[in-house]
Amino acid sequence: MTLNLASERSQQLLTIEKSNMVKPIKKNILRNNERYDMQQCLDDLYSKSKEGYNFKRLFELIVDEKNLKLAYRNVKSNSGSSTPGVNGHTIDFWEAKTTEEYIVYMRKRLANYFPHKVKRVYIPKPNGKVRPLGIPTIEDRLIQQSIKQVLEPICEAKFYEHSYGFRPNRGTSHAIAEFNRTVDTMHMYYVISIDIKGFFDNVNHEKLKRQIWAMGIQDKRVISIIQKMLKAEILNEGIPNKGTPQGGILSPLLANIALNELDHWINNQWRNFQISEIQPRITKSGRLDKASVYRKLRKKTNLKEMYIIRYADDFKIVCRTYDEAEKTYHAVKNWLEERLKLEISDEKSSIRDIRKQSVEFLGFRLIAKQKGDKWSVRSHITEKAIRSITKEIRKSIDNLKNNPTPQEAMRYNSLILGIQNYYRIATAVSTDLHEIENKVRHYRHNQLKNVGTYRGNKTKLFRKKYGGYHGKTIYIGGTPLYPLYYQSYVVPKGFTQSICNYTKVGREMIHKNLRFGSGIIIYLMENTPKDMSVMLADNRLGKFLEQYGRCYISKDILNIGDMELHHIIPKSMGGTDDYKNLVWVSVASHKLIHASNSDTIRKYLEFVNLDNSGWEKLNELRIKAGNQKIEIGT
Repeated sequence: MTLNLASERSQQLLTIEKSNMVKPIKKNILRNNERYDMQQCLDDLYSKSKEGYNFKRLFELIVDEKNLKLAYRNVKSNSGSSTPGVNGHTIDFWEAKTTEEYIVYMRKRLANYFPHKVKRVYIPKPNGKVRPLGIPTIEDRLIQQSIKQVLEPICEAKFYEHSYGFRPNRGTSHAIAEFNRTVDTMHMYYVISIDIKGFFDNVNHEKLKRQIWAMGIQDKRVISIIQKMLKAEILNEGIPNKGTPQGGILSPLLANIALNELDHWINNQWRNFQISEIQPRITKSGRLDKASVYRKLRKKTNLKEMYIIRYADDFKIVCRTYDEAEKTYHAVKNWLEERLKLEISDEKSSIRDIRKQSVEFLGFRLIAKQKGDKWSVRSHITEKAIRSITKEIRKSIDNLKNNPTPQEAMRYNSLILGIQNYYRIATAVSTDLHEIENKVRHYRHNQLKNVGTYRGNKTKLFRKKYGGYHGKTIYIGGTPLYPLYYQSYVVPKGFTQSICNYTKVGREMIHKNLRFGSGIIIYLMENTPKDMSVMLADNRLGKFLEQYGRCYISKDILNIGDMELHHIIPKSMGGTDDYKNLVWVSVASHKLIHASNSDTIRKYLEFVNLDNSGWEKLNELRIKAGNQKIEIGT
């Protein structure tokens, strides 16, 4: 028996970030944790880490069969699983292997670990430069994933609450929301921007090992493996003596460990400073209210009031006065150099009064504007991002001209939707997108006038997203192109700290708030098969919306790589692509609809939990597909 259920594709989401490039976003792995019976183990690691426990025997957890199987599942669903390393292997190499062969290999490698060489690739940056990536072999990625799964809950318990990059359930919008809240409600306007020179390439290995140990990760076998990973030879470049290579699965977690010490050092200067004379109160909602503590600190101490908001190596420190900001700037600069051996760029770093000068953060230009006697943050898309977006749209228009197909039109729409989703939290998003629209409108018209038309029928998704839009719409192959500027401002919501992958309450909040987002819609548009009809392409999107992103049979949330479109009456039996003849199901559910072999049925029943309604739907679909009912208890 092979390890996996069925072939999966990577999950991607067009996220326009600092560089406005396409970036994959992490898949929610909670269901996989439960499927491989790892959730309780990870919960225990998190709770013990919260209590200050030091972990001496993590290696046994890493090589546990359940953890190794979970690592395979998660890597297989990752966008990098089809990217070969120096040995040419992809996840397909392990598809043909048995579970036993995989487990034996992983345990043998981990018992005496030496990394394979790392392949170096370069990806372009908007400024014309390139970013180096290190691509480990698929085998080393599986090993890194198995380690990450065990270390992440330990680290999550210790990470600073207002760091948002490369962490579960957190994102750019949370960082922007926290920055806005700090300026608007705390009335603090002096913002320190610090640029670390080549952060990922300059992390000090010896210091990082000590930081990992301080986290409570004190299994020397595990630290030795991590050290060897950091020293993995880069093909044609040699062995690095510093840095966490971008491209490795474990690298983002290690980068957060490296900067977590900075987070807490700044936090302890003010936000978390302890004062015995007065204790914070607990609000009715359970939130810690430290307003009275802060008032006391301002009156009785000379402490500098400061707050840090960090997303990976991009962070802002907000201070109350310019004098405090200047002292803080030099203190942080010295601290980074002395404690973390990191150098900052004075040319790219600054102190600004946000009421007079804007600051840039994660692709947004932020400035405080006065309304009455209050100041509040207003945000724009940065000029750099506007240039990059304009360039990307023009490139997509060129692709449409050269290949005027519905599939290419959907790829154009996925780009537009990704831009709107990311920048909708800018207060001036509509104005800024209008500016970009003005830059591309005539170009789009001239390039597409001979391949498109202004007549056609709007799709269900178009009507749902742009129902109030009354401007001219271009149709390519029957597919309407999305209007770039038709996007209103959406207030970014702050992160709820009780949301957590490793507590029961935290997971309940995740499931309660979970809604299928634009990520899968974008992916489906981006990856429309070339031979798919316009009707089917539109119907599959509409059906996904109708099902609220859940499996028709099991009601589980659908994830890219674990979802398939099923024809209720198979096309081989005369079925059509009509909307009523389609349903979205999970991969395991789809296998169960069509399986006739009893062993195959038993195999896939292990991967679905069906109530009576689910059983009825499954059997109904089996009968319509020409198969017999499955008796409950099979």
